[in-house]
Amino acid sequence: MTTGATTEAVPDRTDFGRTVWTLRRTWVALRVERRSVLVCAALALTVAVLGVLTLGTGSLALTPGQVLSALFDPDADPRARLVVVTWRLPRLLFAIVCGAALAISGAIFQSLTRNPLGSPDVIGFASGSYAGASVVMLLLGTADYLAVASGSLIGGAVTAVLVYVLAYRNGLRPFRLIIVGIAVGAFLSSLTSMLLLSVNPRQAMLAATWGAGSLSGLGFEQLRATAAVFALLLVCSATVVRPLVHLEMGDDTAVALGVNAQRARLTATLVGVALTALVTAAVGPISFIALAAPQIAQRLTRSSTTLRVVPAALTGAAVLVGADFVAQRVDLPVGVVTVCVGGAYLAWLLARQYRGRRP
Repeated sequence: MTTGATTEAVPDRTDFGRTVWTLRRTWVALRVERRSVLVCAALALTVAVLGVLTLGTGSLALTPGQVLSALFDPDADPRARLVVVTWRLPRLLFAIVCGAALAISGAIFQSLTRNPLGSPDVIGFASGSYAGASVVMLLLGTADYLAVASGSLIGGAVTAVLVYVLAYRNGLRPFRLIIVGIAVGAFLSSLTSMLLLSVNPRQAMLAATWGAGSLSGLGFEQLRATAAVFALLLVCSATVVRPLVHLEMGDDTAVALGVNAQRARLTATLVGVALTALVTAAVGPISFIALAAPQIAQRLTRSSTTLRVVPAALTGAAVLVGADFVAQRVDLPVGVVTVCVGGAYLAWLLARQYRGRRP
């Protein structure tokens, strides 16, 4: 058990040999592992460094000092403030929010399915959001941001309900959820391809460009709505952490600890799908961040679960900001970069699991 620590953060030892810091006040007590805090600090620093590099490079190159001055000094060069704050900052903030949202969604689904491959882009939920947005653009003939976002959210929600209903047989089992999700995702991907082939080339090009996933052309107007919904979902995700951690120990144990297993799974599924749909609605489908970020965070923190919200969110933000930095240098949508990197990661993960199961 943890000992020591009264009102200030002090290092201490647990029974597992890990140093923890305990914060206690009159109405709240919080215990965090020192390694997790240090990892989160390193990840936040990485995001900050990558952000300054992203804001300072482009057609108008700026030094880190000029970038920081443009961000925090109202009397800085107006041209630098225009480029940094008005043009480049919304894209960076979108990368941070979307990376964090995808990582949290991936952590929820990987904990829910107890499988490292159980991310929303693998088991079909991202395909539902993409299909919903495609229906709006190709059948309704509008590319309005709010209309596309609404279509993406509705598509993700309908997919979640469909997968849940099809996978439910006297309860929801993780393996059945993965199999049904992959099947539904394949069906929706085929439906989207059929729609692309049935419309004129201009509409198909518009939808295909959006489907590549890009952070360009976004401003503070779209960012405010996305950030507000993300903040709400972040609060919701915090409420499902404890039940899911208990479910990782098995349904019987979770029920003995007072967890309603089916209700917890349904709530977690809705929150995870909403996070994925939010990103798809804002910037289009971005693959593999939800798959890779929670596992990278788990290895960095040496945790027994992927469901560490803060480390996973910071890892997702760092990965997507880095991917967008590369995407801007090679003039490609960020979704293409994440697919290239994520494909290699998925191959490594499958090979690692195969080696682990060999006799």
